Amino acid sequence: MPRFLDNSVSFRAMNERDLDRVLQIEKNITEIPWTRRNFQDCLNSDYHCRVLCYDSKHIGHSVLSAAVGEAHLLNISIDLEYQGKGLGRLLLQHMMVQAMQHGAKLAFLEVRDSNKVAQSLYLDEGFNEVGRRVGYYPARKGREDAVIMAMEL
Repeated sequence: MPRFLDNSVSFRAMNERDLDRVLQIEKNITEIPWTRRNFQDCLNSDYHCRVLCYDSKHIGHSVLSAAVGEAHLLNISIDLEYQGKGLGRLLLQHMMVQAMQHGAKLAFLEVRDSNKVAQSLYLDEGFNEVGRRVGYYPARKGREDAVIMAMEL
C-alpha cells in the first residue's frame, strides 16, 4: 500500500461544482468519457460520489452504488499526471470502505478488456474475474468487451 506521510491526500463528497474538473480528467484519460449528465444523474441518485485531493488539488474521483448488500464501482479515475503513484489504489481502497460502511458484502466492477493496468490493480486488491460482457463499451473502432470483476468485502 502506498504511504503518504503528511496530510497531502484527502477525500470528500463530490458536488456539482466539481463537474468541470471531473469532466476535464475524464477527457484526458479515456477515449469515450462519461458525460456531465452521467455524473449529475449519479449525484441526484445519491450514489457515493467522491473526490480525491492531493495537496488540496482535485486529481481523481469515483462513483459507487451500494444497495441490498452489494456495491458496484461505476467509475474510478485519476488524472493522467498523477497516475502510477499509488493514488488510484488509495481511491479504490477508500471506495471499498465506503461500500462496507453502507452494508455491502460484495463489490462488483467492469473494466475494459484493454485496460490491463487497472485489471492488475483490481486483482492485487482482491477482485477476481467472474465474467465478461461482450461489446459492452463503446470504442472509437466499434465496441470493446468488459471484464466483470467481484470481491467479497
